[in-house]
Amino acid sequence: MKKGYVYILSNYNRTTFYIGVTNNIETRVAEHRNGTASAFTARYKLFYLLYFEEFQSIQLAIAREKQLKRWHREWKLNLIRTVNPDLKDLTEQ
Repeated sequence: MKKGYVYILSNYNRTTFYIGVTNNIETRVAEHRNGTASAFTARYKLFYLLYFEEFQSIQLAIAREKQLKRWHREWKLNLIRTVNPDLKDLTEQ
């Protein structure tokens, strides 16, 4: 069974968030950065990976994505800060 990932992207100023799901996080983040993944992420320049979770199946990742999309902004920020307190781009590490 393929693994799944839930991820959160943001813009340079960290004012907008995008929550997505994929089975290959490296490829998907690259697609967002070159503008081929989502019109929303391209429009708002959401190229910075702030957070991700790995799951044993894509179905579990999809369920988590749906849960996170219902969360308030403050809850999302708190979640991100548990592993990334400085809101740095994780692809640089």
